[in-house]
Amino acid sequence: VGIGTISWSSNNFFNIENDDLQELVTEAYDNNAAFFDTAERYGSHTKTALGMGYGETERMTRKFLLEARESLGERPVSPVVASKFTPLPWRTTVESVVEACEQSRKNLGVEQIDLYQIHMPDIVKPFRFLGTDKANDEIYWDGLAECYHRGLVKNVGVCNYGPTLVARCQEALAKRGVPLASNQIAYSLLGRHNGAQETVDKCSELGVKVLAYYPYAMGLLTGKYSAEALELSDIASDTSLRKFKKSGLEMKDLERYAKGDGSIVPAGGISPLIVTMASIAESRGKTVSQVALNYIMSKGAIPIPGCRTASQLKDNLGATGWRLTDTEVAMLELEADKLGFGFDGAGFKRTSEKFVGYGIEKWSLD
Repeated sequence: VGIGTISWSSNNFFNIENDDLQELVTEAYDNNAAFFDTAERYGSHTKTALGMGYGETERMTRKFLLEARESLGERPVSPVVASKFTPLPWRTTVESVVEACEQSRKNLGVEQIDLYQIHMPDIVKPFRFLGTDKANDEIYWDGLAECYHRGLVKNVGVCNYGPTLVARCQEALAKRGVPLASNQIAYSLLGRHNGAQETVDKCSELGVKVLAYYPYAMGLLTGKYSAEALELSDIASDTSLRKFKKSGLEMKDLERYAKGDGSIVPAGGISPLIVTMASIAESRGKTVSQVALNYIMSKGAIPIPGCRTASQLKDNLGATGWRLTDTEVAMLELEADKLGFGFDGAGFKRTSEKFVGYGIEKWSLD
């Protein structure tokens, strides 16, 4: 199980301070479970909104790991940190990938980055209307190969690539003598549509490990946004929900999935699936969240849930060391398919598109 860091934020605008995150990192380090997935563009919420957050979460990861190591000493299993290169319109050369990698390496304080990924296909094209929309994906692949051969990274990967693009990337890298280690996509029990399952199957065929973000479908598959849970809580005053800092738009979409809207999402929302997950969880002595993560592991992928507290980490780690049976997997997929809809994101956080300042850009897993 990985630890997603996109939601990490410092409690101090000028310095890196967050006791909850330090406790989380120390707990992960102490349990030989320190696999962190970050990116150059991740940073504290306010700074990121102002365009000032680049590299901050990488530096947080470095600081908190260093303090954990100083406190606990060396551990049998070394921490693993993955980061990402962001395709941008002005990054059009191999050297632009290398320079970004060097900066991430500096931010993380390492000689080699364990896994260096391309964050998404090259879709950010603000001047597309002028006909300048040539994709630089192949240049970025050469950039990954250059980073690998210079010894800056141990492994390379991609994110949000469908079967066609991941096969092309693997072939291009192979010509440079570089193995493609991973492909990170949105994937969950509720997120197997829009090419996600086909991508997992293709990656399995190619020997490329899938890293699954949104494994909880932004919390829906933990049960905390079930219709019953929402009825029992006043969202405006319930700190257990507010502390996760969901926006109003996100909560509106999550409620729609949870309760249904009578249109795209039938009345009752995801409740039938949550009931089945809860039944399996009870019989296993596990939580609904752990069933959600174990489902992904049972499909051969590695879940990367967002995690901000030590208690969340402990619950996530409870998904390891056991496996759902084939019958349980089939039961879960049957109930998920009977819902008649899949999870596509909430608010501005979507599974196949990004808000990039001038508008929305989309990709497809095809």
